Amino acid sequence: MTQLADRVYRDAAQIERLSALVAQLPDAGLIDLQLIDGSWRAAVVVVRPSLQTFLDPDGREGINAVVRVDDPASGRSDYLWIDEIARVRPVRSSERPFTD
Repeated sequence: MTQLADRVYRDAAQIERLSALVAQLPDAGLIDLQLIDGSWRAAVVVVRPSLQTFLDPDGREGINAVVRVDDPASGRSDYLWIDEIARVRPVRSSERPFTD
């Protein structure tokens, strides 16, 4: 069953960007996420998502994904669309670049 999404992507470059974001999301991993609005949040990825086919509000088929993340401080769970993520940083200092 196809689900609805506000935004779907059909362009190869856009799909590659989404795929690269998914690859950076570790199962049960603690990460910092920068969202497209510029805000940052700490999160635990429950399970790495996979790209899926959705329909946009106009009925056009395209790609997006949803990831469930838990807030490590409150334990609250949220579902985020992958395209709302601008950047993923691992929390472990051995994996985090110290300069941007």
